[in-house]
Amino acid sequence: MASGIKSIGKTDLIERIAKNTGLEKTKVKAVLDDILVTITKTLKKGGKVQLTGFGNFSVAKRKRRSGVNPKTGEKIIIAARKVPKFTPGKALKDAIHPPKPK
Repeated sequence: MASGIKSIGKTDLIERIAKNTGLEKTKVKAVLDDILVTITKTLKKGGKVQLTGFGNFSVAKRKRRSGVNPKTGEKIIIAARKVPKFTPGKALKDAIHPPKPK
């Protein structure tokens, strides 16, 4: 990504991929949508998606815990739940924060 870019949305991502690959935006959108649906379905079934070098998508289990209602200050119990988790791969980590030369 070029310097100075704070964030991009799905539409921006589609436009950039279409420009970089020469593919039509509609085709890029269809592929991106299918990737997201496939990742979601895999995680929903308890699976894991590994994109070598980029990272892993998985599901983590959060235990039941106690908390405090910020409006009332009342103590509450927060139910156990499953949450999506992303663990970045080495190549992504190194791209964001390059290792120091030896």
